[in-house]
Amino acid sequence: MPINITMPALSPTMEEGKLAKWHVKEGDSVSSGDVIAEIETDKATMEVEAVDEGKIGKILVAEGTENVKVNAVIAVLLQDGEDAGAIGSAPAPKAEAPKAEAPKAAGPAAAAPAPAAKAEAPKPAAAPAKADGGKVFASPLARRLAKEAGIDVAAISGTGPKGRVVKSDVVAAKSGKTPLKAAAAPAAAASGGTAMAGGLSKAQVLSLYEEGSYELVPADGMRKTIAARLTESKQTVPHFYLTVDCRIDALLAAREQINASAPKSKDGKPEYKLSVNDFVMKAWAVALQRVPLANATWAGDAILYHKRSDVAVAVAIPGGLFTPVVKSCDTKSLREISEAVKDLATRARNKKLMPHEYQGGASSVSNLGMFGIKDFAAVINPPHGTILAVGVGEERVYPDKGEIKIGQFMTCTLSCDHRSVDGALGAEVLGVFKGLIENPVMMLA
Repeated sequence: MPINITMPALSPTMEEGKLAKWHVKEGDSVSSGDVIAEIETDKATMEVEAVDEGKIGKILVAEGTENVKVNAVIAVLLQDGEDAGAIGSAPAPKAEAPKAEAPKAAGPAAAAPAPAAKAEAPKPAAAPAKADGGKVFASPLARRLAKEAGIDVAAISGTGPKGRVVKSDVVAAKSGKTPLKAAAAPAAAASGGTAMAGGLSKAQVLSLYEEGSYELVPADGMRKTIAARLTESKQTVPHFYLTVDCRIDALLAAREQINASAPKSKDGKPEYKLSVNDFVMKAWAVALQRVPLANATWAGDAILYHKRSDVAVAVAIPGGLFTPVVKSCDTKSLREISEAVKDLATRARNKKLMPHEYQGGASSVSNLGMFGIKDFAAVINPPHGTILAVGVGEERVYPDKGEIKIGQFMTCTLSCDHRSVDGALGAEVLGVFKGLIENPVMMLA
C-alpha cells in the first residue's frame, strides 16, 4: 500500500512551516535515510529524510509553499511493485493536503458581495449592527477586505442599511479617512499582531505617512514570532531590574594570559581565543548553581528549580535573533564554552540549529558590549526567569580609600521575573556573579 509522507513537526510547538525545497521528483527511487526535502520554520531549516524505501509516486505540495500544516500529506511513496494507479488506495492524502494560501474570506466563500445601500441615507456615526451573539453585520466582501488590511471589522462604522459595513467603509478606514473605534486595538493584537505600538493598526500607521515615502516590507515568520513572544513577555511577565558595575581588570589580565598560552595549530594560529563573554557565561552559570533558588522558571501555578545551569546566549542575525542554549554551562571549561558558543552562533546564522538546541534553559545572557553600549535592560525570553544584559568594558575613574584611580569596568543589568525570582534573591545571585567576574579564579573553586 502507498505510504503517505507527512509534514514533520520540528519542535513540540510547531504548527506549520514552509516546504522550501524538494530534493527529489516524481518517479525517483529513494532509500531509508535519503534526504528528500527541506523544511523551513521561523527558527531553522531542516532536512526531511525518507523513512521507507520506494519510489516517489506523487508530490502533493510544491516547493516554496508556505503555511503547510504539521501532519499534512506532502507526498506519496510507492512501495516495490506498485505504480501510480495505487495512489488512490493511500489513506486519504488529499484530505490532509495543505493549501498554499489561507482562506481569505471570513464568511461563506461563495456569497456574492452585497451591493452598496441606496434606499437609506448613510449614517457615518452609527455603530455596526450586531446579530444575536454579538456578530457584526458586514458584507462578505467587506469582511475579506478588512481581514486583508488587518482591521477588525467590528471597529469600522458601517454606512450600509442598519449600520451594515460595506466595501466603501473598509476603504475609508484603510485610508485613515474614517477613524477606527478604540475597541479595535485589543482585537487586532489578539488576531495575530496587526496592532502596532500604542494600539494603532497597520492601516492607521500607514495613514500617518505620505504614500511613496516609505518601503513596506512584510514581516517574516521569525520577526512575527519575536514580536509575539516579546510583546507577551512585557505584557504578562512582571519585570524588575537590578544593575551592578563590575571591575574587570583581573578578568582581562586572566584572559590575556590564557589566550597567550593557547597551543598553536600547524599554521601558527592559536587553537582558541577566549572572549569576555565566555567568562560572563561561566560566571553566570556558576552563580546560578551557588544560588539555586534563582535558577528558576515560572510554570503557571508552580516554580521549576533547575538542577543544571543551561544558559542561553543571544545571537543576532539579519532580521532577528536566536537564543541557543549552552547546556550544563557551569561544568564546562572556558574553552568548551567558547567553542560551544561559536558553533551555536554559526549554525544559528545559517538557520541550521536543531530545535532542542534553542529550547529550554532557565536564563539568558545578552551582550551588546561589542557595539559600545554602556548598559541596557533586556526583555525576558519566556519561560526563562532571568536575563543578564552586559555592556561594554571601558576605562573609568573611581575612588579608592581617598585616592582617584582608573580601572576597567562593565555594567550588567539583571532582568527578573518577579513571579519566580524576588528582589532580594535577584540581588543575591547578581552579587555572586559580580564577585566571580571581579575574581575570575573563584569560578574554579
